[in-house]
Amino acid sequence: MTLRIGNASGFYGDRFDAMREMLTGGELDVLTGDYLAELTMLILGRDRLKDPGAGYARTFLRQLEECLGLARERGVRIVTNAGGLNPAGLASRIRELADRIGLPVRVAHVEGDDLTSLHPGSLAAHAYLGGFGIATCLREGADVVVTGRVTDAALVTGPAAAHFGWGPTDHDRLAGAVVAGHVLECGTQATGGNYSFFQEGDVRRPGFPLAEIHEDGTAVITKHPGTGGFVDVGTVTAQLLYETQGARYAGPDVTARLDTVRLTQDGPDRVRISGVHGEAPPPTLKVGLNRLGGFRNEVAFVLTGLDIEAKAALVREQMEPALAKAAEVRWDLVRTDRPDAGTEEAASALLRLVVRDANQEIVGRALSGAAVELALASYPGFHVLAPPGKGSPYGVFEDVYVPHGAVDHVAVLHDGQRISVAPARATAVLDDPPTPPLPEPLPEGPTRRAPLGLIAGTRSGDKGGNANIGVWARTDEAWRWLAHTLTVDRLRELLPETAELPVTRHDLPQLRALNFVVVDILGEGVAAQHRFDPQAKALGEWLRSRHLDIPEALL
Repeated sequence: MTLRIGNASGFYGDRFDAMREMLTGGELDVLTGDYLAELTMLILGRDRLKDPGAGYARTFLRQLEECLGLARERGVRIVTNAGGLNPAGLASRIRELADRIGLPVRVAHVEGDDLTSLHPGSLAAHAYLGGFGIATCLREGADVVVTGRVTDAALVTGPAAAHFGWGPTDHDRLAGAVVAGHVLECGTQATGGNYSFFQEGDVRRPGFPLAEIHEDGTAVITKHPGTGGFVDVGTVTAQLLYETQGARYAGPDVTARLDTVRLTQDGPDRVRISGVHGEAPPPTLKVGLNRLGGFRNEVAFVLTGLDIEAKAALVREQMEPALAKAAEVRWDLVRTDRPDAGTEEAASALLRLVVRDANQEIVGRALSGAAVELALASYPGFHVLAPPGKGSPYGVFEDVYVPHGAVDHVAVLHDGQRISVAPARATAVLDDPPTPPLPEPLPEGPTRRAPLGLIAGTRSGDKGGNANIGVWARTDEAWRWLAHTLTVDRLRELLPETAELPVTRHDLPQLRALNFVVVDILGEGVAAQHRFDPQAKALGEWLRSRHLDIPEALL
């Protein structure tokens, strides 16, 4: 008895046609859509300030206008977190849509995650709920289930628990579904999108993934026949490492042990997930707090040709009086210039100035006026990529934790009936498990200076102000070398931005992988745009481009 769960969205703004593609491309039992991220919650919070009836992902409703009848005709149930900050409002709009087109569709929603009233000063404060509210809605006959802030994997654990009758203590089965859900949640990242070795398949338009989930919690990750992209152990490994930390992957329903995951190729575009061990969830729920941090403005000065350092020093000195009152000023000189360049752009460097302050006047008019006034009075060749504006608000994300019982987790059925979802009873405080033993090192032999990416893949991402960099080897021999070579100290050497930051390494031998967590590299989170790559999406690819002495036998 297999449950086929597909995904049609990995973020708010993902491919609009994906819902129709997934419904028409092959067999499905459940179709999920993940629309929420830390930044999305801030965006929806600002929407709600303008319109109290807003706060949900409008794209999802437009997709349903095309596809609700198709889903009903094919018997596919839909589960989505597109409700965002207003799941009841979105559920009501879906009922109106169903009535308008004459479809007998039962729409339920899950609520209880909104804790904004308990956190004064926050724009949105939402607990990450688990999948049992979704499971209750489905067991009571819902065709469409809308949630607010649940864990991304809950979109899969909920339907699986409902279908197979799992209970809260079926930890191994739930953990298997969590792992499958984590692989599906970012859509085409599991089918070749954003993949280090993208050239090994046609990823111009990768198909969205689906999971065939079995009663024992094992699963096969695949995609509809004839769709683009590819599914192999590498693409699944990459997504498994995305935005994770240690070997224990904690959630509201279960803690999944990532160090127990076994991946095997089960045929073309099929990867089997097995062996996943689950433990009781932690005693607290994560709550994501989003608030407005102030105002931000930036300008990029273009420095061309000779004397780049001197030109940068001049403009910094000229701008200092206008920046004296700003709470935060950051300068970054990006040396993209090359000597004797064949184009003007290749001869130019960028001097990036970012200013933050609670006062919009300081980051707006003061910065803009000072930068524009230098147009005829600064370094030779003065110009900017774009004139600075008046400054825009930026957000700050942080997480806090509350006991399970602090939220009122409720399934609201189509007829308005409210069913309370009991909090987890069996919980456990668990530290990271002991570091597993390292494999035997490779015997010594000749080496060659080469990029790490020739033998290893990476996937990196953000969690609040922290970043993770997952690194995996493609062969057992490469793993033996990687496990001994890529220490925390070596990572700091290769990525100097991490040199003064706390870095933790987690070993996952069954995946031939290492996962590094870099604390505070992203400041106050993606919405604060603390660095050039505010979500650390390319941090791993930077690491792959760095050169080491690699054994020739691996190359």
